[in-house]
Amino acid sequence: MFFYVYVIESIYQNYRYIGFTQNLQQRLKEHNQGKNFSTKAYKPYRLIYYEACLYENDALRRERYLKTSQGSRLLTQRLKEFYFARKSTSR
Repeated sequence: MFFYVYVIESIYQNYRYIGFTQNLQQRLKEHNQGKNFSTKAYKPYRLIYYEACLYENDALRRERYLKTSQGSRLLTQRLKEFYFARKSTSR
């Protein structure tokens, strides 16, 4: 069984959310159904990044790190190709 650290992005608004879960598909469905208070206003979402961890404490540590300014920079660097591809297809 894995624990997932994930990043979702609002399809229509400039909003990104970082979280962790054991069931990635179910969690994304919950976000899109508005069951999470902090993401409810920005739905619908798409999954843009995730990492799998064997241990829950590793996933929690990684989630906390990605929410820091240094972690955010790392994440932006990793997602650079995703954002570039999205920008070039929207022209």
